[in-house]
Amino acid sequence: MKNRYSRNRLYITDEEQKRIKEIPILLGGAGIGSVIAECLLRFGFENLTLIDGDIVALSNLNRQNYTEKDISKPKVEAIKEKLLSINKEAKITIHNCFLTPDNLDNYIQGHKIAINALDFVSEVPLLFDSICQKKKIPVLHPYNLGWGALVLVIKENQGLNILEKPNQHFNEVNVVDYVSDYMRYSGNPQEWLEEIIEKYKAENRELSPPQLSVASWMVAAVCTNIVFDIITNRAVKTFPEFYFSTIR
Repeated sequence: MKNRYSRNRLYITDEEQKRIKEIPILLGGAGIGSVIAECLLRFGFENLTLIDGDIVALSNLNRQNYTEKDISKPKVEAIKEKLLSINKEAKITIHNCFLTPDNLDNYIQGHKIAINALDFVSEVPLLFDSICQKKKIPVLHPYNLGWGALVLVIKENQGLNILEKPNQHFNEVNVVDYVSDYMRYSGNPQEWLEEIIEKYKAENRELSPPQLSVASWMVAAVCTNIVFDIITNRAVKTFPEFYFSTIR
């Protein structure tokens, strides 16, 4: 009889499959984190913790792992139900709350890898990274770029704080600007992305960045690949390098 992961054969050894099963992974944020969580679980990572205090809204359904019946439910409760419907034996731990400077340390403790899918509306995302760096926990930063996926890996050396600009609130645009500039100067300009960045800045309103379902699933795939590589001691690119993939 075929087991749950029999079709992973050739890509993943039996030893690797057993090894990743119990690895505790923390997902801070259950927006794009909801899609990443399902990809990780289906791959074989069965020990996931999700933290988010938000509820599911109609505007989430274009790209996050929820349905109309989930609207107004806490995100972490909705995604836990979805994940357990895929694998009822998985260890899915949820915390229906927002991460704060006061509780970050307690929630991060005990995990081997963290995924920072938090919105940059406060100091918490950068503090999240800083605490993980002190604990030597690799952090993945996933970004939905509509037609493309961006993931940065933070280890003990450098953090995203080096991209901060004087007298400006740090947010996702700082990161995407860095990547866009890097690719242009390296001879691989992404004109479609540059155009979106300029249009978004021109809106001149406190709007969330535009995102598509396409990139959510691309990002989930990239993150799952990176997590697997880290756990199996394969080389990964770390910031200031990054992973970027686009269908454009």
